[in-house]
Amino acid sequence: MHVLYVVVTVITIAANAGIAVADFAKAAFVLANSAEVGTPPSWIPTLAALKACGAVGLTLGLLGVRFIGIAAAIGLVLFFGATMGAHVRARVFHNIAFPGAYLALSVASLGLVVAQ
Repeated sequence: MHVLYVVVTVITIAANAGIAVADFAKAAFVLANSAEVGTPPSWIPTLAALKACGAVGLTLGLLGVRFIGIAAAIGLVLFFGATMGAHVRARVFHNIAFPGAYLALSVASLGLVVAQ
């Protein structure tokens, strides 16, 4: 179980760190997707910081600060749950798999850290 926890959490960390970098860089796909779901461009740096904090928190959890890892996983689950809600509200379904994958990784990381 420990190996699964480490593998899934490292993938979740990498995914969130990667998308946070894309958000901070204001990549074209980030701006286009944000516009489609009605997220103001001024929010993108804050949302990127939340994703980056989630990745850092999961990393700290892997390094032994379990309660930070749990808090980070909960935060990411809530974040990507809200992201899914924004896609549904805006009826943007053509790319809903991406926030869905981030949500699934976050839920898996939460479940595995709690099970540790």
